Amino acid sequence: MHNPYLVLDVALDRQRELIAEADRARLLSAARRSRRAGRRWVRAYAKVNPATRGHPDGSLTPCGPRATA
Repeated sequence: MHNPYLVLDVALDRQRELIAEADRARLLSAARRSRRAGRRWVRAYAKVNPATRGHPDGSLTPCGPRATA
């Protein structure tokens, strides 16, 4: 016969494992959904304004002279 506390401990460990696995699955699916939505937004923006994809607007000129104290 098994010790009831040992059986309870094993059952609780298994329950924690199942909960952790479900949390990981939920987190992974949320990340996938987020990435898919982000890609859709980038594609839609690129269609509206194709020059911004890979070619930044504006210049890279330095700021005006700075006074040092």
